[in-house]
Amino acid sequence: MQLAGAVYAPAPLWLNTLPQSRIQSITPAVANLLKSLRIVATLLLLGGLVACSGNDSPDIAADAGEQQMYREAQRYLNNSNYDLAVRSLQLLESRYPFGKYAEQAQLELIYAHYGAYEHEAAVEAADRFIRLHPQHPNVDYAYYMKGLAAYSGSQDLFSRFLPTDDTKRDTSHAREAFAEFAQLVSRYPDSPYAADAKARMVHLRNLLARHEINVANYYFRRGAYLAAANRGRYVVEHFQRTPAVADGLAVMAQGYILLGMNDLAEDAIDVLALNYPEHPSLDKDGNFDSVYTLDGVQRSWVNKATFGLFDPPEPPQFDNRETFE
Repeated sequence: MQLAGAVYAPAPLWLNTLPQSRIQSITPAVANLLKSLRIVATLLLLGGLVACSGNDSPDIAADAGEQQMYREAQRYLNNSNYDLAVRSLQLLESRYPFGKYAEQAQLELIYAHYGAYEHEAAVEAADRFIRLHPQHPNVDYAYYMKGLAAYSGSQDLFSRFLPTDDTKRDTSHAREAFAEFAQLVSRYPDSPYAADAKARMVHLRNLLARHEINVANYYFRRGAYLAAANRGRYVVEHFQRTPAVADGLAVMAQGYILLGMNDLAEDAIDVLALNYPEHPSLDKDGNFDSVYTLDGVQRSWVNKATFGLFDPPEPPQFDNRETFE
């Protein structure tokens, strides 16, 4: 865009302004040097132009209209260029806070943050939308994306590309996500996102239950048998109908055996044999099969022969997900 009466003309490059008489007086060696410098300078100039053209900033003119800006943001979203989409949507909202695309931009900003792995920003954007537009017809989407972002907040760079066991990680984000999905299902049971939210709640509940079993295994390794038994009981009482309940009963039985509470151990074994007769901790007769049984520690002959110096009994560990999941 040119102003009236003004013409923009860049200054000539200094390499092209050398007087002709001076060029003729330069020795061949110096001329070759200048030629090399000219080539280097040209390459640097081209590199700068390429760098400028590839700068990560929204390609939106200063006087672009609201609809044009929204289309640009949509283009970035469709191309999975979420960083530029975030900037474009934020710019759109700042320029046209009361425009016809303002609410839609706020809603799509949640997804843009999520796609850019900015999970905390996605949760904040969802909270803001819910606070500003509690009666919006698509507010259920904000609750849904808030749950997704909350759960993904525990994922780091390595977990994106390497297989990790989420049950052995911090579960605070999983609990937060479960609460958000539960809120969505209770407030908007007919939402198109309700079915997926319920499925994710089942997965999160299984994950939280298995996490408790992993904590119990840790307590067994530390010799904290009462704490381990309490974790198993917590799973049985609060995570019913999850695959981890079977291991929860086995944890209770093992913990009570190690504590010398044989009556409680027998009750846990009976419930385990009645509901999960195929559990690896039970033999074919329904008896508890472990190194630590009601009859005492089952030591190997090597351990007995060496007076406990070799092949000591390992702490009990329970992880039978392949059998019950």
